[in-house]
Amino acid sequence: MTTYILRRVLLMIPTLLGITIVVFAISRIAPGDPVSFSMGTSGQMDAQQAGGIRAARMKLYGLDKPVCVQYASWLGHVVRLDFGDSIKHRRKVSELIKERLPVTLTLNLIALVIVYAISLPVGILAAVKHGRFFDRASSVILLMLWSLPVMWVGQMLIGYFTGPFSPATFGQGLPPAQVRGLTWFPPAGLSSNYAEQLPFLPWLADRLWHLVLPVLCLTYTGFAYLAKQVRAAMLDNLGMDYVRTARAKGLSEPTVILRHAFRNSIIPLITIMATLLPAMFAGSVIVEKIFSIPGMGLLAFEAVTNRDYNVVMAVATIAGVLNLIGLLLGDIAYAIADPRISFDRAV
Repeated sequence: MTTYILRRVLLMIPTLLGITIVVFAISRIAPGDPVSFSMGTSGQMDAQQAGGIRAARMKLYGLDKPVCVQYASWLGHVVRLDFGDSIKHRRKVSELIKERLPVTLTLNLIALVIVYAISLPVGILAAVKHGRFFDRASSVILLMLWSLPVMWVGQMLIGYFTGPFSPATFGQGLPPAQVRGLTWFPPAGLSSNYAEQLPFLPWLADRLWHLVLPVLCLTYTGFAYLAKQVRAAMLDNLGMDYVRTARAKGLSEPTVILRHAFRNSIIPLITIMATLLPAMFAGSVIVEKIFSIPGMGLLAFEAVTNRDYNVVMAVATIAGVLNLIGLLLGDIAYAIADPRISFDRAV
């Protein structure tokens, strides 16, 4: 197992290198460049002045060199964990990532826990009650959830369920009539304007209240997909001979379902788990843009819009690393869940 892990870690290097080459090439092929976006329309400058400023900035950022030289220079800095400077924000990219990555990870980890907490019991119950009312009703609801686009759902949630009210307003001395007149969820951001002046518990309540709608947008598609996969995996195993044998031995139904059928249904769920977090990380680009959450998703959106090459490459590299680590952890979880799986002879 140790040899296999070492091989996989070594294989991550060329894979990640290929990812960065593709993203680097696409970012340079796309029309526009960060210097043009940073200069704007240059309304009060003549063409000669604008051309001189543009040439100076291109040289300053190293964009006047051939693409292969630019990539080699970028790669040399990344090896030293230096992603360069953001042209839009005029700060170190590593500082921006240090500020925004915890926000996105917190958002996605909360959503991931909720997805599994809801999908596992729903999927198991739907498989146990196959063909009955709960199974049919849950299948219809899951299909509807899976079909709803995140952007539309986010806009609908903002339109119907947002406003300035938060749990922290209970400590602000607002009259009861005024509190009743307020709507329930904040439309944007991570906290209220006055949140930093609050004690820890009201601050935490305010932060969680701001995360309700974004987490809901991140969860419902993953919940629908995973619950359907749990149901399918359970149905495959509930019809197996070992399940009938366990029932014939007189084991209780919860024991048969959880210790026998569900345990043998874990393998496909591990495959989904290995890719679900990176997928949610990518999906947070839309969610963070809709709710103006200062995380990696919003940073990536702004970087692509403004052709901020260094930020785009940093976000793509981190996303690639998350995907590769997720796949590696999935393979390790296979061996833990099923002792019959061995990677000793894997190439």
